[in-house]
Amino acid sequence: MSIGNSNSPEEERPSTDDRSEDRLVERPVEEPSIGTALKKARIAAGLTVDEVSSTTRVRIPIVHAIEEDDFTRCGGDVYARGHIRTLARAVHLDPAPLVESYDAAHGGRPAPTPAAPMFDAERIRPERQRPNWTAAMVAAIVAVIGFVGFTAFGGGDEKERRPVAEGSASPKPAPKQTGGKPAAQPSQVPPAAKPEPSDSAIAAAPKDLVTVVLTADTGESWISAKDSTGRLLFDGTLVQGESKTFTDKESVDLVLGDAGVVKLFVNGKEIKDDFRPGQVERLTYTKEDPSRDQPQAG
Repeated sequence: MSIGNSNSPEEERPSTDDRSEDRLVERPVEEPSIGTALKKARIAAGLTVDEVSSTTRVRIPIVHAIEEDDFTRCGGDVYARGHIRTLARAVHLDPAPLVESYDAAHGGRPAPTPAAPMFDAERIRPERQRPNWTAAMVAAIVAVIGFVGFTAFGGGDEKERRPVAEGSASPKPAPKQTGGKPAAQPSQVPPAAKPEPSDSAIAAAPKDLVTVVLTADTGESWISAKDSTGRLLFDGTLVQGESKTFTDKESVDLVLGDAGVVKLFVNGKEIKDDFRPGQVERLTYTKEDPSRDQPQAG
């Protein structure tokens, strides 16, 4: 009778139960990266990169970079988290696990800034005072009453004390009736002509200054006048009949928009250049201008 060998091939061969146990042991499955998960979800949703970019407003190069797990083009962790959330919602994924995975791989989420100092600053800030409309209304009423009282009791005296404006002519008395003829009615009196620079006024121009007198004679004209330092003396329009006088120790620079309608007197003498209507002239006069043989005004 033979003794059984313990090292027989049948005993060395692994049993069927052992092999089945090896097959039941599951190896850990690696989770896909953020970019891979987003890309697979996009493809499963039937979307292209252009469509995802158009929907999320995330530029196409950034979408490609995130799907390759390259977050350097996002501009920082805050923008990267925002792009991940936006792309995940567009491809129907839960963004929370992807953001947590990003935080774990990039040092975690930064601690939030405490809000207490901001609220303290708000408490310190003084409240804006509302305007006191009642006081303003009372002040306005008092001002109106004072103006009415001043006009009623002192207005007549002020009119009598008001000086006559310079250059204005005093009213002429009505002509006396002679020979039984009725005096001329005010409507029949011809309008007085606008004053022009007289010969005496022009001759009285100071000799140590440049004196320029401009009169819009036959129409209106835009003029500009500057002194010797470049300071603007006047810039505007002279209406017909209006006059302006400019003086300086050295010179006066003029720009006449319509030289043909302007009468020009320099240092007491009329400048009778042949300016045409609509002609623009740039002129400069000094104390020596105009020349001595220039004809006098009038």
